[in-house]
Amino acid sequence: MPQFKIAAVLALAIILQLSLRAVWLPLSYIDFPLMVVVYIALQRDAWKALIVGTIAGLAVDASSGGLLGAGGFSKTLTAYLVYFAATRINLENALLRIPVLAAATLTDAGIYFFWQRSLGHPPSVPFVQTISYNLIGTTIAGTFGLYMLDSVFSQQVSQRRLFASRRRVARRGSGSMRRR
Repeated sequence: MPQFKIAAVLALAIILQLSLRAVWLPLSYIDFPLMVVVYIALQRDAWKALIVGTIAGLAVDASSGGLLGAGGFSKTLTAYLVYFAATRINLENALLRIPVLAAATLTDAGIYFFWQRSLGHPPSVPFVQTISYNLIGTTIAGTFGLYMLDSVFSQQVSQRRLFASRRRVARRGSGSMRRR
């Protein structure tokens, strides 16, 4: 079941990445598949992170008409670096995920532009402008995106929702006992 959720969320992220640039051009700077890759890498499952990174990068490369493999390699390497950091440092706090997402965005964009440039495909837009817009857009949207992904995948969140009504009843019951 978790693999189905991962596949569905990754497919949605790829569709958003490819379709939103037709709606409004600044939305193309938000890297939705990278958000999913970072979230899976933060869960400390190396194989899932690497596979999701490879599939996300290759799917976006194949459908965008860019250099095939550059995005797959950059997202796979980024997934590994985030996984490596998550195993060494406790990144469970939601506030710590923001700089991790920003660093992953910079790493992904830097590796992607390195491969584009070294294989003879110079970028059509300035590097610093693109990487800064990508950093701002992905970090802001990714902060909310990681929170939403956490609510979809986390067992603790679903258990909290399941037992929320029981907690309310227990609170009311204990409050009425105190008044007597």
